[in-house]
Amino acid sequence: MLKLTARQEQILNLIKDAIQNTGFPPTRAEIATELGFRSTNAAEEHLQALARKGVIEIAAGTSRGIRLLESELSNHITGPSFNLPHPASIQFSLPLVGRVAAGSPILASEHIEASYQVDPALFSAKPDFLLKVRGMSMRDAGILDGDLLAVKKADSARNGQIIVARLGDDVTVKRYKKTGNQIELIPENPDYSTIKISDHEADFSLEGLAVGLMRNWV
Repeated sequence: MLKLTARQEQILNLIKDAIQNTGFPPTRAEIATELGFRSTNAAEEHLQALARKGVIEIAAGTSRGIRLLESELSNHITGPSFNLPHPASIQFSLPLVGRVAAGSPILASEHIEASYQVDPALFSAKPDFLLKVRGMSMRDAGILDGDLLAVKKADSARNGQIIVARLGDDVTVKRYKKTGNQIELIPENPDYSTIKISDHEADFSLEGLAVGLMRNWV
């Protein structure tokens, strides 16, 4: 395998950190901003070079479509690696959740609109379900209306992670922040307001963590 340049090592670490902290790879724009590139084209060129050297795969048809290849990743960076199966691995089935009725489990049979066979290598962790995104409140995180968000069920989150939360009759996707007993559900679009709630508010429950995204599937 070809040796990575110092800049390629830097980008590889940036990708790993983003996945570990938020569940998503960075966008080209985020890489460019972080490293001071004048355009996203420079970020794209470095990503293509990393793909040619066999340390990542660039997945078509997905937002933030960067896969870390564990077998090569361990040669270049320390810390937890992401054990992604080979693309030829057997696919698994994920339920697509539609509208969710208040007070009922998110995976109740009446909420399941369809099931999809997906490649597990698309995600930073194995998801439990897909949720169709409604609205543009997470636009600047690359999550758009109509996207399918892959969600891993969880009852806790770290600050900065993108979560699926239930608020009364609504299920929403937001970035999570907790300070003391107050939780903030932060949008990634300046046209939307941050939602502030207490951690013991009856109408609030954390349904899961975002671990990937698919686009143009439905």
